[in-house]
Amino acid sequence: MAYLGVAVSDPVFDTVFANQQIGYSLAAESTATQLTSKATAVTCNFSNGQITMNNAALAAGAVVTFTLNNNLISPRDVLIVNVSGGAATAGTYVSFIAVMGNGSATIGLQNISGGSLSEAVKLNYAILHGQ
Repeated sequence: MAYLGVAVSDPVFDTVFANQQIGYSLAAESTATQLTSKATAVTCNFSNGQITMNNAALAAGAVVTFTLNNNLISPRDVLIVNVSGGAATAGTYVSFIAVMGNGSATIGLQNISGGSLSEAVKLNYAILHGQ
């Protein structure tokens, strides 16, 4: 896969159209694992990565939040987070961003399955850096 910054600008709408794949190189990717609970903070100082959550139980309807410490995050950025695997299946979890700050973000996960789940959910994240 080519990660080239090739784009065409549209001066009327200030829109950028890419004619090749846009994304981060492998050098900008990393992983982090929660050690003791689903609320345990993780540190991953890369622009994109994968977080493996602890496999502690999360009751039906329950919400848990944790901090992603990342020295690349600023309040001007956009953080994209999605459930990418583990034992999670479609319709079991919803992920969200609660707060963005300097050097950290609070990420939330809600169990929407209807039953208690004990899974090491994997979350992918990517930072869209602001100006």
